[in-house]
Amino acid sequence: MDLGLKDRVYVVTGASRGLGHASARELVADGAKVVVTGRDETGVARAAEALGENAVGVAVDNADPGAATRLIAAAKEHFGGFDGILISVGGPAPGFVSDTTDEQWATSFESVFLGAVRLARAAAAELGEGGVIGFVLSGSVHEPIPGLTISNGLRPGLAGFAKSLADELGPRGIRVVGLLPARIDTDRVRELDALSPDPEAARAANEARIPLRRYGTPEEFGRTSAFLLSPAASYLTGIMVPVDGGSRRGF
Repeated sequence: MDLGLKDRVYVVTGASRGLGHASARELVADGAKVVVTGRDETGVARAAEALGENAVGVAVDNADPGAATRLIAAAKEHFGGFDGILISVGGPAPGFVSDTTDEQWATSFESVFLGAVRLARAAAAELGEGGVIGFVLSGSVHEPIPGLTISNGLRPGLAGFAKSLADELGPRGIRVVGLLPARIDTDRVRELDALSPDPEAARAANEARIPLRRYGTPEEFGRTSAFLLSPAASYLTGIMVPVDGGSRRGF
């Protein structure tokens, strides 16, 4: 199946590793060109190099109010266009209600929530018909994850913002989609498992609750991202797609 990605240009944030990088890799594999971003300049350069000539790296912090302008300008300068953005941000610090601080909440709000809103607004102003804005969120949009209080507070709000944006941009032919990863085998998820006294037992218990009885791979998540961002998904907007091995059983 041809996804129609050849020579389309995307910005992918948080793409130096993890789910963002997996998504960028699948986009490039299907013929797209990508601007990959992240806060660490060395990591971003390494990620772009690994993706080849159809990728360029720009080190920015999503919390920087000027980030969106820089990234869209880089897409146009290097590849001559801008067709969409996948907004992926690192997870906030883990913790429970009783041990998360005001500073952690404020920092996470700037990067995870407000930074994503700024990126989406800037993209909406530049995109034309056929453009797409994607958000990498979390299964916590539907159900809180123990020990991730800040994420549980911010991700559902972003999902609501994304749905409002889909309503507003639909008449212009611009789509907005969300991806809700659960247990995908990334460094982040392994770090969360490691918070347990017995990480292997924690993983086994998590896998037992997943209908497919395993964690997903970054490649599986990346392929889902590539499809949702592609013209092949042209009649999908305002949706939150679980990438979770069936954990939500379709609800």
